[in-house]
Amino acid sequence: MEKGLSLPQDCRHFLHSLRMRSKYALFLAFVVVVFVFIEKENKIISRVSDKLKQIPQSLVDANSTDPALVLAENASLLSLSELDSAFLQLQSRLRNLSLQLGMEPAEEAEEEQMLEAEEEWEQLEPRPPAEAPPRRHVLLMATTRTGSSFVGEFFNQQGNIFYLFEPLWHIERTVTFEQGGANAAGSALVYRDVLKQLFLCDLYILEHFIIPAPEDHLTQFVFRRGSSRSLCEDPVCTPLVKKVFEKYPCKNRRCGPLNMTLAAEACRRKEHMAIKAVRIRQLEFLQPLAEDPRLDLRVIQLVRDPRAVLASRMVAFADKYETWKKWLAKGQDQLREEEVLRLKGNCESIRLSAELGLRQPAWLRGRYMLVRYEDVALRPLQKAQEMYRFAGIPLTPQVEDWIQKNTQAAHDGIYSTQKNSSEQFEKWRFSMPFKLAQVVQAACGPAMRLFGYKPVQDAASLSNRSVSLLEERGTFWVT
Repeated sequence: MEKGLSLPQDCRHFLHSLRMRSKYALFLAFVVVVFVFIEKENKIISRVSDKLKQIPQSLVDANSTDPALVLAENASLLSLSELDSAFLQLQSRLRNLSLQLGMEPAEEAEEEQMLEAEEEWEQLEPRPPAEAPPRRHVLLMATTRTGSSFVGEFFNQQGNIFYLFEPLWHIERTVTFEQGGANAAGSALVYRDVLKQLFLCDLYILEHFIIPAPEDHLTQFVFRRGSSRSLCEDPVCTPLVKKVFEKYPCKNRRCGPLNMTLAAEACRRKEHMAIKAVRIRQLEFLQPLAEDPRLDLRVIQLVRDPRAVLASRMVAFADKYETWKKWLAKGQDQLREEEVLRLKGNCESIRLSAELGLRQPAWLRGRYMLVRYEDVALRPLQKAQEMYRFAGIPLTPQVEDWIQKNTQAAHDGIYSTQKNSSEQFEKWRFSMPFKLAQVVQAACGPAMRLFGYKPVQDAASLSNRSVSLLEERGTFWVT
């Protein structure tokens, strides 16, 4: 205003009121800005405080630092607990002011954005790969003519299992052991050590026993190669080389000589492994394999009525049972003692192994299962499911289809795995002389009682299909 000029009283009051309003508006805006800034800083410090409270005690001790003085400087600042308490009070006051100024929704939106960012970050963090299912190793332990080839197909037909059919045959042909005593124990040790290497996919171990010896890891003489699908599929099945003789060729396709290196690589790629062996008699020798954590071994012992076993062997291995045939033909009352003792020894070795398994010693607990062939023949799919469940391996439809197709077949050759199993398993009863059955019952009585095979008292009972020779035992599955 120029000096000397005067305004009306109302104008002076109006200007004074305007100046006061402007002053308070600026002050209020300043206060809001300060509070917003303090509140932002408070959030940061509060989060730091929370993080500091989460410092592990071990880290604190390692640094010899009192957690209450982590933020102290020259011992002049507040302790962490006091500082935290002060911040909580200030945070409460600022939150009340924010509510009054209508700022809470913005804060909630900010928190939501932070949570979303944290979730996106967690999704970007690398996650550990899913653990592969444990590799299982299954040993189908049996004796000859117990149906082991048929039961072995339950594992041979599953694509994720590397299956070997009687690899110990080569050891038996090249290493000579006499029956009984230390020699029998020595053979069991050799068989066991070879089994261990095979389960570890060291197939080269067989090269020491194959005759003639493989050259450059190639051989045409692996026993019954065609009974192991894993040895007859790609990439193990190499192109056929003309004019190369192979003693045991693959069944459904022509392959070149077996390449041990390719077979070993295929073994390692499979999820599980199974071996059928009729040359392992003493279960106790398998303890080191059962205790080897690399194998996670499962042993399935397959047994069959010893009367049926003998009847089948006399047909399949006729030259080895000439003494028995002469005894039956001549009608002699006495059979040579050594023949009876051999039969009894076979039955006792099977019984002793089964009793050991059923006792469930610590090293075998959950790793042993006893299966009767007759139960498999009557209920093949059910028994296959039980064996796979015991082994800890899922049963695939591929195996189920094979069982369905191969247990209703009319063909039943000596070495065939195709049969009408529910009708064929008792076929021996109608051709076995009663006095032969009596000899087996006398020599193998303890084993027959353990496995639930009923003796017969006369020829009529032996050939009467309505008379069951099986006791119901449910499942011998040991967990």
